[in-house]
Amino acid sequence: MVQVRVAAVALDAAQQHVVLLKPIDELPGQGRLLPIWIGAQEASSILVAVEGAEVPRPLAHDLMRGLLEASGADVTQVEVARIEDGTFFAEVTLATELGPKVVDARPSDAVALASRVGAPIWVADAVMDAAGMADNVTDDEGDQDAAASIDEFRDFLDEVEPDDFR
Repeated sequence: MVQVRVAAVALDAAQQHVVLLKPIDELPGQGRLLPIWIGAQEASSILVAVEGAEVPRPLAHDLMRGLLEASGADVTQVEVARIEDGTFFAEVTLATELGPKVVDARPSDAVALASRVGAPIWVADAVMDAAGMADNVTDDEGDQDAAASIDEFRDFLDEVEPDDFR
């Protein structure tokens, strides 16, 4: 397994949201990224958590956090555990009074919850190998080369479809 962080939330050409997960030990522009297509509400929820933004009313993932706190459970980690036919599957591991419990989840919900509670996010090696892509924008390439690489990545997002990962 590889521990990751939320590198970005973006829109592809079809205006679908994608969260980009990046191994925490890799520098921006180096290594790999894992793109996972998600819903608009989940994208907003992840951005709110990552940016530490204030919301006037709790979002669904704030409710999840509150329910876990009220029941005395803690999120110890989330994992993007597998990919089947282009669909990603995640698990949320909880520490409860009855011992550890693993709960099935959509990756978007797992990432949004982990971002709120500060839990580590992991990706199974097989998932990263199957669906990860090169993050080839490096700081030492210079601003023009970095801009070209970013444009190239945006072109990739414009052309790629979620079915391409099946």
